[in-house]
Amino acid sequence: MSALRRARRQAWLIPATIFCAPLAAALWFGISDSIDLTAWRQLLADTQLPAALRLSLQTGIASTLIAALLAVAIVTQAHGSPRWHRLTASVGGMLALPHVALAIGLALLLMPSGAIARAIAMFTGWMSPPDIATIQDPNGIALVLALVLKETPFLVWNAAAQLQREGQGDEIEKQLRIAATMGYSRRSGWMRIVWPQLLPRLALPLLAVWAYGVTVVDMALVLGPTHPPTLAVLAWRWLLDADEAMNRQGAAAALMLSLCVAIGACLAVAVRKLGRPALMSRWTRGDRPASPSHPWPWHAFMRAAYLAIVAMLLFISVAGVWTFPAWWPARWSAQAWLTALASAGTWSTTLGLALASATTGLVLAVAWLETTPASWDARAAPFVFAPMLVPGVLLVGGLYELALRTGSDGSLAGIWLAHSVYAAPYVLVALAPAYRGFDPRIELTARALGKPRPVMLWRVKWPMLRAPIAAAFAVGFAVSVAQYLSTQFVGAGRHASLTTEALTLASGGQRSLSATFALLQAALPALMFLAAHAVARPRSKA
Repeated sequence: MSALRRARRQAWLIPATIFCAPLAAALWFGISDSIDLTAWRQLLADTQLPAALRLSLQTGIASTLIAALLAVAIVTQAHGSPRWHRLTASVGGMLALPHVALAIGLALLLMPSGAIARAIAMFTGWMSPPDIATIQDPNGIALVLALVLKETPFLVWNAAAQLQREGQGDEIEKQLRIAATMGYSRRSGWMRIVWPQLLPRLALPLLAVWAYGVTVVDMALVLGPTHPPTLAVLAWRWLLDADEAMNRQGAAAALMLSLCVAIGACLAVAVRKLGRPALMSRWTRGDRPASPSHPWPWHAFMRAAYLAIVAMLLFISVAGVWTFPAWWPARWSAQAWLTALASAGTWSTTLGLALASATTGLVLAVAWLETTPASWDARAAPFVFAPMLVPGVLLVGGLYELALRTGSDGSLAGIWLAHSVYAAPYVLVALAPAYRGFDPRIELTARALGKPRPVMLWRVKWPMLRAPIAAAFAVGFAVSVAQYLSTQFVGAGRHASLTTEALTLASGGQRSLSATFALLQAALPALMFLAAHAVARPRSKA
């Protein structure tokens, strides 16, 4: 009996090993490839490095700060109001829109011959597109805007998840009511009471946003500067080079980006500790500043921006000849859709990989949550968030080396492994709050009635958790669909996905085709989230 009990206690090692082993191996290979003195000398001597590194840092810093401030404003304004549930529901749709699809749609809006310039031309009389770098500008402003649009919903989603844990939402509302009786406005109560408690719990999501902003490749290929590009794009190009020396230089650049992310995180922690006395003094000084009478509806702006991007993709996908400054195309065409729908191999590959990776992530997440003590969640958080924190160009290099050593490079099995490494942590993060919050008394009651554990899981627990399980599966599915670096690199360019095709077409200037593939890329996660919503609906009783 003691042996059985000991085996149950150690059962968590199985999912933990399966969960962490590929990630640890990929990180080891990625870092080992980047430790090469010759490659570092070559990197430091490259004339593109200073400007490329500056661009990466300024886009990462700007996008992280703006996204964090917007998330704070949105949650502060909306929480506790009737629009909060609508907002949290719309955030899922925003997260479902892949990075590449958002970047392509935003580029079509912002480019000199895009919709915004045409709208301005109606009032200014422009007869040709303005000679202004509205995308791929030298300062990366368009890239920052895209990152803010993509990362703000991610932070709002994480804040909402924290507020939903263990009745946190009700506790916060109680604290705000107490602050109101003391004469503090709702906004002041949030700033002085709620956010000092909530922001430390968002440290890892904020770090993930910072890491992605500094090291983004796919969105930077569409919207980022080109002469020179960001350091992440340079590293990606060097990793794809046929010369092994350039590959090692790319690995060194990826490690440099990782060090920048780590240094930035340490500086943020130091600033927080040094600035805490001043903040405490400000929070507790007793003044009661008035809230703005008409706060800006940032959540409405975000929804409008996403709707405009999707609408632009739809419009361009069927637009034929469209000369500037005409508002409507001279003719409409469905040729892009016919071409895209004829590429059955591309979207079937994307669909198959996404289903397989999401299933793998869900199985691992459920096994982890069923066997691992809740006390280990905080200790495991760095491993769970590692694929979100480690620069993609570093991790994907290690994944490729892992695929080479296992003989799965250039195969669908290798791509599935790479996608699963990225999808599984997101599935776990999405599922953990609801799974850990499941009432243990229900399990005890089922066991007291003589139901064995497998029956209890299949007939009681999992049906009651079908909504968060379905939502977590949809999250993993969306993460897989959005994968560009791992599909291109680990797949050795042999297997096209909707993401790789959309990005290739966007780089080639084929607007209608790139918009169509971007829409298809966005449609798959959207349909999966709709399916998850349908699964979550209460079943009517006959």
